[in-house]
Amino acid sequence: MPSVRTFVAIELKPGFLDALEEVQEQLRRGEGGQAGRWVKRDSLHLTLKFLGEVPVKQLESVYEAVGRACEGYNPFVLTMTGLDCLPNPRRPRVICMGVQEDTGQLLGVLRSVESELSRLGFPAERRRFRPHLTVARIHMRATRWEVEALVDSVARYEVAERARMRVSEVSVVRSDLRPEGPVYTRLFQASLTGGEGH
Repeated sequence: MPSVRTFVAIELKPGFLDALEEVQEQLRRGEGGQAGRWVKRDSLHLTLKFLGEVPVKQLESVYEAVGRACEGYNPFVLTMTGLDCLPNPRRPRVICMGVQEDTGQLLGVLRSVESELSRLGFPAERRRFRPHLTVARIHMRATRWEVEALVDSVARYEVAERARMRVSEVSVVRSDLRPEGPVYTRLFQASLTGGEGH
């Protein structure tokens, strides 16, 4: 049965992407910059839930579930907080930009998405949600010195202007894995229309 590698995400606005690219460029030019595989602009997004391979005939149900999950939630603002290394600076696998949302709407949407999709058989995520945007992955071939230099650059980096963006949609996105990197295609978009109860 044909299937599509799929995830649920918040797509980023041009101004926010510009700010992330500026951060990437400064880190890339700095010490240890060659240790990172830098995520391309059109691949930057905030993942809410990774679904994996979804049978094509189930996609419509996924769209409906995400649409229901967004009902009643208001648009909200995401703000950059600062850089971090995950899972930790001693053994970093990714460099990411943290984001925060102050009203609780983001967490509410996330829990609603989890709840609606669990009814379709997608297991709920057990780990605590840490909203972040992956800006680079550590090269397998990077030397220890290069990695340590990049981690130092991340630790010293001050986000001068904490970019903000208004979020009013949640997307279901297709991920096609290619040799040159994944290609993402929006399949569906649900609007945060606001309403009573949240």
